[in-house]
Amino acid sequence: MTSHNPFSLKGRTVFVTGASSGIGKSIAIECSKMGANMIVSGRNRKRLAETYDHLDGAGHRQIIADMTNKDDIDNITNPLPRLDGVVLCAGIVKTLPVKHIKDDAIEEVFQTNITSSIQIIKRLLKAKKINKGASVIFISSIAATHPKPGNALYSATKGAVNAFGKVLALELAPLKIRVNMIQPGFIKTNLLSSGIISEEQIDEHYKRYPLGPGKPEDVSHACVYLLSDAAEWITGSIFTIDGGITLK
Repeated sequence: MTSHNPFSLKGRTVFVTGASSGIGKSIAIECSKMGANMIVSGRNRKRLAETYDHLDGAGHRQIIADMTNKDDIDNITNPLPRLDGVVLCAGIVKTLPVKHIKDDAIEEVFQTNITSSIQIIKRLLKAKKINKGASVIFISSIAATHPKPGNALYSATKGAVNAFGKVLALELAPLKIRVNMIQPGFIKTNLLSSGIISEEQIDEHYKRYPLGPGKPEDVSHACVYLLSDAAEWITGSIFTIDGGITLK
């Protein structure tokens, strides 16, 4: 009797940006556990090496790159092999009231959260490095549709991610390349360690979640699903993983 696992990623090559910490790190590790050959990218050399050391199996690769550096975009895409999966997870948060937003903040947040992803996908497609039947995943956020004061830049970029991903899904459907978005709720990661939000505020916010706090693995397991054959008829969808907070 043969063993059948529709969620297996064995033999597939998957590229993940923002893999040096948080959700991106978890995605890379969980995909490797399912048999994927991983190429991980991040801007922090030490933290990316930690992610790399936690990957299951052998033959993985790591690429140091800063999504705000446009030269680094070429340094990422040029050496990449043909890919079966792309997960665009790099992101930053800047919490500012609109009247205090400066041009450099706009440039940094948009370049990291959406522009870099567009640049990467465009280059990969022109170089024909995304295989037929591949899966592309954008990590968005419930901030796209559930705004909070001071979160205008982040919300705007995640709204752009969702809109761009839907158009890309239509354009790539003839190639059987699937494109989907995952929008998590509030997940405690290194992205929140800047001191902008205190531990007390984080704990208080989690009390509003019907299912309690979320873990990076809650998102990475959904990525495994969308990268696998189990999701071969899903494209242009936005997966909300938020512990029920948007029900309120």
